Amino acid sequence: MARHDWYRNSSWTADIESDFRQRLGRARDKSQYLRIQASYLAESHPQVALSLLDQYFALGDHFDKAQAHADRARAFIALGDVDAALSSYEEALAREREFPRLKTHAYLEYACLVINARAARLHVRAMEVLDTHRERPMFPVDRYRANGARAILLHELGRKDEARSFADLAMAAAREIESGFRYHQDLGLVKSTGDEFGRRVAALLK
Repeated sequence: MARHDWYRNSSWTADIESDFRQRLGRARDKSQYLRIQASYLAESHPQVALSLLDQYFALGDHFDKAQAHADRARAFIALGDVDAALSSYEEALAREREFPRLKTHAYLEYACLVINARAARLHVRAMEVLDTHRERPMFPVDRYRANGARAILLHELGRKDEARSFADLAMAAAREIESGFRYHQDLGLVKSTGDEFGRRVAALLK
């Protein structure tokens, strides 16, 4: 592993952990490396990611705390603990309100998790989160997810006409072929709408 990649492991073995621990012991800003490494393992090795994040939080307050909460949520999702994931996203959003200069995708991930988990009790809360961050979506994929989530939530809340309008906006974003950024035209495009989320959005247009 390259020297600069020692905290970006996508797999985790005894040898990898040993190397990581040795390098971490010599590092000055241990919190950052713990958080970044955890983010790479959140889906594939969620228990390891949660352990690394526990160590991160034990080191005190840091600028990327909101992202750490969002990374923790992803690990909980991988473990099937939806309630813990939702709580972690709420903590990420609370941190963003306290320190608004550092933003995450917690607002989108929270709303999509509510939808994917079919957590009807949180539909209104998910709408509130999307409303609070209405101006945030920048890339086509963000607009697709935000408008798609809003469409599904509105439909579940019985607001069918509004739901169809936002579903149309979501699918329009999915068809975009340029990001709008001069030097990164292919950044943030929608790769596929074939998952359950995409199918539910498309169904609102029929």
